[in-house]
Amino acid sequence: MSTPAATATPIASKVLVIGHRGASALRPEHTLASYAVAIEDGADVVEPDLVSTKDGVLVVRHENEIGGTTDVASHPEFAARRTTKTVDGVAITGWFTEDFTLAELKTLRARERLADIRKANTAFDGQFSVPTFDEMIEFVAAEASARRRIIGIIPEIKHSTYFRGIGLPMEDKVLATLAAHAYTRTAPVEIQSFEVGNLKYLRGKLGASHPNIRLLQLMEAGAEHPADDPSTTYAAMMSPAGLKAIAAYADAIGPSTRSIIPLGADGRLAAPTTLVRDAHTAGLEVHPYTFRPENHFLAADFRNAASDATRNEAGSVAEIRAYLATGIDAFFTDDPALGRRAVDGR
Repeated sequence: MSTPAATATPIASKVLVIGHRGASALRPEHTLASYAVAIEDGADVVEPDLVSTKDGVLVVRHENEIGGTTDVASHPEFAARRTTKTVDGVAITGWFTEDFTLAELKTLRARERLADIRKANTAFDGQFSVPTFDEMIEFVAAEASARRRIIGIIPEIKHSTYFRGIGLPMEDKVLATLAAHAYTRTAPVEIQSFEVGNLKYLRGKLGASHPNIRLLQLMEAGAEHPADDPSTTYAAMMSPAGLKAIAAYADAIGPSTRSIIPLGADGRLAAPTTLVRDAHTAGLEVHPYTFRPENHFLAADFRNAASDATRNEAGSVAEIRAYLATGIDAFFTDDPALGRRAVDGR
């Protein structure tokens, strides 16, 4: 397979490797252990997703539904809290962080979400607690000090409109938490959201007085729309006019990898779109998500003959390099060591 022709060059001074939920290919996601591996393996930036507890504490989980990422189902004292809720228009059944106090959440232990694919990670089930955003920041600060290098933090505010609707808005708490830690008053921070209104609100709050904090507009597949704005689609937001509008409040976009190089009918990489070039023209960096090292997630070009769940390091590095050729400025990966290898040419 030949690498697609470059459509742009990075506008960032350095292409950054972002540890997606830490090093979630190697440890259960969003645990301090996952962040430790990501930092050890060379991540420039690590990502916590943020949701709220019943008592208004920001905790690090991919979703507010925690049945798939904790052992809550094995706690009989919480059995009655299993319920069905509609979050961003989708009915979900399980256990939700907003129904637990922090003290109650701390009795739970993390477990591997993708157990069928990442069987090795299940060996760590039950070992780690759910960290708060404060704890995660303190951990990264300690690691940065010990390693004498700056490690960025790229928090995602999950389901902003939903949490605001139940009386647990997160935006001001995120800013207050960042301001409360010496590390995040100066270290690189980039706040992400798939919604639009909260990023515009944050831009207004931040102004020019927090130069270390940037904003990233995340994007789903083109036909989808932000939860807080059904009048538009992500496809419209990816147009030149849409990107120009985003540049008025954000510093970067975070599309899926396949919005940059889509897959053809055969599952192989097709020609790159103009998204990276168009975003750069608007003054926006491009930080796509998510590179994963197992055959199951790779384009057909890069899979090997092993099983779907097999870790394929060479294939993952080759796929990342195909996307680097389009001029992306940073990227999310579940395996920062492979991301580091792709960027550094090792």
